[in-house]
Amino acid sequence: MIKRDTREWARRLIDALRARNWHCATAESCTGGGIASAITDIAGSSDVFDRGFVTYSNTAKVQMLGVDAALIAAHGAVSQEVANAMAAGALARSEADCAVAVTGVAGPGGGSKEKPVGMVCFGWAVARHPVTAETVHFAGDRAAVREAAVLHALSGLLKIAMKNS
Repeated sequence: MIKRDTREWARRLIDALRARNWHCATAESCTGGGIASAITDIAGSSDVFDRGFVTYSNTAKVQMLGVDAALIAAHGAVSQEVANAMAAGALARSEADCAVAVTGVAGPGGGSKEKPVGMVCFGWAVARHPVTAETVHFAGDRAAVREAAVLHALSGLLKIAMKNS
């Protein structure tokens, strides 16, 4: 069950995408499909949601999204470079007009000094525009990091849909 704030962001995103006759896609690692779930939990989301890729493993990122394995080796799966490649891959392998990608360290383990628990990298892709990335550090336990990442991804997609009208 998604939280009320997340539901409201998803509803606003769907309305903005519908107003532009746009479709979106998601490429998710640490959120495990949470963004797609938040969107598709709203009735009528099929008007705007094309597909979601859950690419938790590096192999899945390479096979499903076309992320270059050398890019993962050079920067690590949790990096803006990989988030960008994931977003571009989701856009290229879908019928969507925009896409979001998320890769991060949700915890409680798996973090390092360079990439601590709560570090999440986002990539946003829009057809015929450069891919953009952002890294955010979220506090809290695994559930809190994942929920914050879902909300941030929805917010970013909404900004894109409203900006590129």
